[in-house]
Amino acid sequence: MNILVCISQVPDTTTKVAVGTDGKTIEKAGVKFILNPYDEFSIEEGLRLREQFGGSVTALTVGGDSAKEILRTALAMGVDKAIFVKDENREDSFSVAVNIAEIAKSMQPDVIVLGRQSIDYDSFAMASMVGELVDMPSVSVVSNWKIEGNTVVAERDIEGGKEVVETTLPCVISAQKGLNDPRYPKLPDIMKAKSKPIEERIGVSNTSRIQTISMELPQSKRVGKILGDTDADISELVRLLHEEAKVI
Repeated sequence: MNILVCISQVPDTTTKVAVGTDGKTIEKAGVKFILNPYDEFSIEEGLRLREQFGGSVTALTVGGDSAKEILRTALAMGVDKAIFVKDENREDSFSVAVNIAEIAKSMQPDVIVLGRQSIDYDSFAMASMVGELVDMPSVSVVSNWKIEGNTVVAERDIEGGKEVVETTLPCVISAQKGLNDPRYPKLPDIMKAKSKPIEERIGVSNTSRIQTISMELPQSKRVGKILGDTDADISELVRLLHEEAKVI
């Protein structure tokens, strides 16, 4: 089975993000970048597919030079090959999807696996766009699935429940948390990954569909109030919930 796993580099969730001087991007100085957490599930799923059906797993990322580090992580976890598409700007999700699609068309994978979303933009759009661009059915937010012959039966999370859908290979799947437990790379594998080759390609030229006009941090407007446990305090709390918060 030919498996393509698409991963992305994102700011660490513990990083304090600041808006850059251009007012449109984040200030990268001092920011720690990591492998997108949801992509850990997609890498693990690719490895499990290889263990079950044989074949090879290729990890692909689109981004600046620093994004090579997450490919080293994927190699340490056990993928067979890594492809880096250099695109410093990554204008929007569509431009990234176009670059992924160009690689996928040349590879003709049986399965393309992505994380359900990146934790920076949270667009949930990549799996659907890639599926459309490569003319494959896509199933998003998959928490359980199985392949029998050419048939894929997938369980996906929806609002308030689960949905079971059926499609056929080749297809695009986006992995939800709980689909598997990602393996931790061992130290010898981490050391070996540092010297493994990474195939580099230049991103294809395309026109972005979305333009960032401005970016700003949310303003904190809440004022905390501390009350005691006297009858007067309880009455005041009820009044505030009713008149100000309007939740009762």
